[in-house]
Amino acid sequence: MILVTGATGFLGSELAIQLAKQGNHIRCTKRNTSVIPEILVPFQKNIEWVDADLMDIFALQDALAGITRVYHCAAWVSLKQADKKPMINANVTGTANLVNACLQNNTRLVHVSSVAAVGLSKPGDLITENHHLDQATETDGYAISKLESEMEVWRGIAEGLDAVIVNPSIIIGANAGTDGSGQLFATVRKGLKFYTAGSSGFVDVEDVAKCMIVLMNSELHAERFIISAENRNYKQLTAEIAHGFGIKPPSIYAKPWMMGLAWRGAAFAAAITGKNPAIDKISAQAASITRNYDNTKIKKAIGIEFKPISVSIKEICERLSLDTL
Repeated sequence: MILVTGATGFLGSELAIQLAKQGNHIRCTKRNTSVIPEILVPFQKNIEWVDADLMDIFALQDALAGITRVYHCAAWVSLKQADKKPMINANVTGTANLVNACLQNNTRLVHVSSVAAVGLSKPGDLITENHHLDQATETDGYAISKLESEMEVWRGIAEGLDAVIVNPSIIIGANAGTDGSGQLFATVRKGLKFYTAGSSGFVDVEDVAKCMIVLMNSELHAERFIISAENRNYKQLTAEIAHGFGIKPPSIYAKPWMMGLAWRGAAFAAAITGKNPAIDKISAQAASITRNYDNTKIKKAIGIEFKPISVSIKEICERLSLDTL
């Protein structure tokens, strides 16, 4: 039987849908306060929900009873500086608990990490699975949590765990709504005027889930795979999103010093309102950094043909437009 952690989230729910459509009966963990996504309601005959916080070792062991395969999608994501230490602790400890449970039950694991844990390459080079984040200089709490979580999986592999790791780039998809990567689409739609010089990798959520399933069912072991369809600079990406909404694209170049003012202003506003900042220091700096990823390894390993990002952008813009009618 299959277990999925984080199935109430963006990636986890897509993974659950694909597994259910393939005729699998799956068990999904959630917190007792979590809301089951509406997109999973049609598949309830295939899904067994259990309340199991990853920090609760005993609940986790009960959830793994009879399980032979685990997809670990659950993770805490926060931009708040106050959440940095508890987020790192929760993500790392939760993953360590799951790794230990999988070792005890001889269970195969596909662990969702992130390109945030991969690090940077030399200027002009593509980032590959052989690059590693420099924890000594990294200040992004989420990146640190994903790196240390990944290290727990590698620790488990050294102890005999059967596992593979995926490192998705920025995941996009219509079901994100205006959360996560969907915030970028919502921001452009509101009339974003500025673009930055940075770039990153992007991938459709459907393709990430497909890769995870194929990897789970393969003989591959003790490997990490960057899951990224295309590299796009932010000027090109935001222009395509704007065209998808039928509006003017951002036309003013936001220099790094301008982004510095932006995150400081957002931090000041957040301190007054108590809300999350519209942009934080890490995001502002990342917007001007070139991060281009090499997807050669995953394509050679499983023969995946990624959905073009232009197609994904069109689908997302259409969905968001319909949702406001």
